[in-house]
This record gives sequence, C-alpha cells and structure tokens, in this order.
Amino acid sequence: MKNIPSTLRLLYPQWQGGVISHWFPNLSPKDAATGYNLGARLLNFLAPENPNQTTAEVPVSLDYIDEEAEKGISRREAIIKQTQSALQIINQHNPDRIVTFGGECSASVVPFTFLSNKYPDDVAVVWIDAHPDINIPGDDYTGYHAMAVTACMGLGDAEIMDCLPTKIDASKVLLAGLCSLDKDAEKRLPELGIQHFSPNQLRTEPAPVLNWLKETGVSKVAIHFDLDVLDPKELSAAVDRESGQMKIEEVLHIIKQIAEQYDLVGLTIAEHLPDIEIKIRNILKELPLLK
Repeated sequence: MKNIPSTLRLLYPQWQGGVISHWFPNLSPKDAATGYNLGARLLNFLAPENPNQTTAEVPVSLDYIDEEAEKGISRREAIIKQTQSALQIINQHNPDRIVTFGGECSASVVPFTFLSNKYPDDVAVVWIDAHPDINIPGDDYTGYHAMAVTACMGLGDAEIMDCLPTKIDASKVLLAGLCSLDKDAEKRLPELGIQHFSPNQLRTEPAPVLNWLKETGVSKVAIHFDLDVLDPKELSAAVDRESGQMKIEEVLHIIKQIAEQYDLVGLTIAEHLPDIEIKIRNILKELPLLK
C-alpha cells in the first residue's frame, strides 16, 4: 500500500508580532492588536474540512501587551514562548506537510524551518506578500511579523534563532508580489540577494516563479500567502489595505501551478485582520441575554 503523506493543520493565531494599532484608529489598541487571533480562527473555520488531516493549535496568550520593544522586538517574550510551543507541537506530530492558519506573518517561521530541516536542501520558499518581511531587530519597525523571512534565514534575535530547527539559504527564498518596502528593507534586500518579482512581472503567468524554482533544483516547496498581497479593491482583509496589487485569480494560479509541478509541503495563509467581525463581536458583548 502506498504511504499517504501526513498533513498537519496548524492553527497558529499569533498576534504579538504585529505593531498595527495605528492603522486601525476605529478599533481599540487591544482589539486591533489581538485581531489576528480571531483572523486565524476564521481562516481555520472557513477552510474546507479534511478528515485525513490532523489539527493542532499553538497556545497563544490573549493577555494584552503594549508595543514597547525589548531588544528591538515588540512583545518578544511572548513570541519566544509561542515559538517554542509551536516547535514542540510540530515535533510531536512530525508531519510530512503543514498547513498553517496565522496569525501574523511570523506564523510561517517555525513550520518552514521545520520542513527545511526535515528535507535538507530540498525545500524552496515562495513568499507571496506585498512586503519582503526582511527587517531585523534594531530597525525602525519593531514588529516581528516584518522579520519573518530573515528569521527563516537565521538572521535576527539570537534567542529566537536558537529555537529554530535550521536556517534557509537566500538562494532558496523567493519574494513574489513585492511592492512595498520601508527604508530598512529597501537597503537590505540587495544585500541579502533574495530573488523577487513585482506584481507586474507576474501579471499574466507564473513562469518567472516556475523558472526560478527549476533553477533551485528542489522537489518541494513551502508557500506563504499573505492576504495583503491582494488588490484591496478585490479583497480588503489584511492589515495593509493599500499596497497589494495582485488579483485573487493571479495568486491562485501561481499556487496551483506550483502544486502541480512540485511537492507542496507547506502552505501558510496569514494576516487576516477581520475588523468588521471584531466590531460585531463587540456589539454582541453588549446585548442583553448574550452576557
């Protein structure tokens, strides 16, 4: 009998990596910050059920901590603790494939480094995102979600890096849909040597991505899908509701083409910030008979 690869569905509702309250003045700082937690749960709820897949949840504290940084990272201690918990859970299941429902972008760090360690030199990362997520501690922006790619590469806070199973070489990381960089990321991108494609370069077909994958020589791919890569005129569901330029069908086409030609071992969907549902939740909390 042919062995069926095991797939873990990882609910990873980490919110602590985002410094986002200034983008949502219509929400309280706590509601804005912890909104990723609800976003991850909604993604998990909306995803098609698959009885052949095991679901596990990373325990994430909802105790609100402000955005003050420690060693260049906001809410650093919570992130370290949850990184360790995520790795412990994944190691216990030891899956062949991982689907992750984030949370902010750093929800990909533990799954992707686990998979890269499980399949040495045979996993490429396609990071579909309007932003490069290549900041490091010491940059102006202190949100860990903007450090997710560099963390996967082993660049960042020493204590967090020591938790991770391995580091991924820049030659096996691709940024797709990139269209928004802060000044620190803009300076660092050429230094890191990561290949990247703008939305215009991917507008008609995924050939640039597939050609790059062929050059890496890998057989397996992990894809990070940040909802803010999408044109907000089509879907406004992430934190950044201005930068994204890709159409839904364009992103789906890229992901499906990769899955047809490679072993898709990792898939993360991240950065859903459901502000409407947060407001509805707050209304429901005030209604008689519901309290």
